[in-house]
Amino acid sequence: MSDSPAVAAAVVAAGKDAYARIVAALIRVTGDWTLAEDCAQEALALALQRWPGEGVPGNPGGWLMTVARNRAIDVLRRASVERRKLAELAILADLGPAPGEADVVDDRLRLIFTCCHPALALEARVALTLRTIGGVPTADIARAFLVSESAMTRRLTRAKTKIADAGIPYRVPTGPALAERLPGVLAVLYLLFTHGYNPDGRPAFADEAIRLARLLRELMPGQSEVSALLALFLFQHSRRDARRDEHGNLLTLDKQDRLRWDRAAIAEAVEILATAREDGPYALQARIAACHATADATDWPAIALLYDRLARIQPSPVIELNRAVAHGYAHGPAAGLALLAQARAGGALDGYPLAIAVEADLTARHGDPTRAAALFRQAAAVAPSDSERRALLDRADESRRPPSGGAS
Repeated sequence: MSDSPAVAAAVVAAGKDAYARIVAALIRVTGDWTLAEDCAQEALALALQRWPGEGVPGNPGGWLMTVARNRAIDVLRRASVERRKLAELAILADLGPAPGEADVVDDRLRLIFTCCHPALALEARVALTLRTIGGVPTADIARAFLVSESAMTRRLTRAKTKIADAGIPYRVPTGPALAERLPGVLAVLYLLFTHGYNPDGRPAFADEAIRLARLLRELMPGQSEVSALLALFLFQHSRRDARRDEHGNLLTLDKQDRLRWDRAAIAEAVEILATAREDGPYALQARIAACHATADATDWPAIALLYDRLARIQPSPVIELNRAVAHGYAHGPAAGLALLAQARAGGALDGYPLAIAVEADLTARHGDPTRAAALFRQAAAVAPSDSERRALLDRADESRRPPSGGAS
């Protein structure tokens, strides 16, 4: 009965809710990342063994915390750790703030800021966040990053070692330091979501990014950009089931069945976005996504204006590329091609598949199907995934076909 689907589901649900709390609390008390993760994993494994016969406890998270804490006490006692730390562990009955702290700060929030510290490489931050806060198996993280499990294990170990060796503090920054660090935390969650939302990405990673964004909003309710990021995720994720046809082929936005979009997610995103200021980069991106999701047709002129604002406060080649797309649909392909030429002037977009695909689309709409087809094939040759490659080749074929009812 240990493999009972109902019990397994209960363990997964309890783990989702409690894993980060357990790991964060044990790290705070022991300072030992490996010990904290091992004890949390052992608690989950023991739940799979015992719950089928004993039943799921009334407080699953508390049960897991108790088991993990007791396991940590046993390990520390065998290692002859000083009795003061054993006493701290013995009285760790819940997951509240550290004793003696003036401000009540959730341990999970400390852990998020530690995992996302700028001293670590960006991909290391994403991997560490997945492993330590999300409890995602190392093998799954390795597959997402296209490396072996042993290589990912070494990468995670190096990140934890750097945290220890560099004396990275296990705390949430305050004042000006918080304003400086929070964008880096949000960037990690954004990259995590992208890993799941990409055409051939792992949907579970997008789900995890949404879960962590919810957690961050719960722990930092006054931070407008946290709310905006969650709204952006929900708007984007609402289209997940409509992005492919019945054969698994990617569909562009204009070909998607809007009836398949998740209206509950869209409604939640609208409500959350209403609480965010309008001037932040994630708020502007969320409002752009809302222009796609909240009407029967995309409001391209409004999107073009929002991209103009976004480009002013957060200029980047990719934002300029998206701005060219918006203006191309709002004001015609010639306007889009002119902005695209400006975006590519510095060379940052050279060889970027999406930039080539955008030029192909604008060129086709501008009336040059032969050149458009060649550009679509060029983009397909450097596309990062099989599904994107197939979609681009299909566009190349479509651009060469005469319009329905037209001359052959």
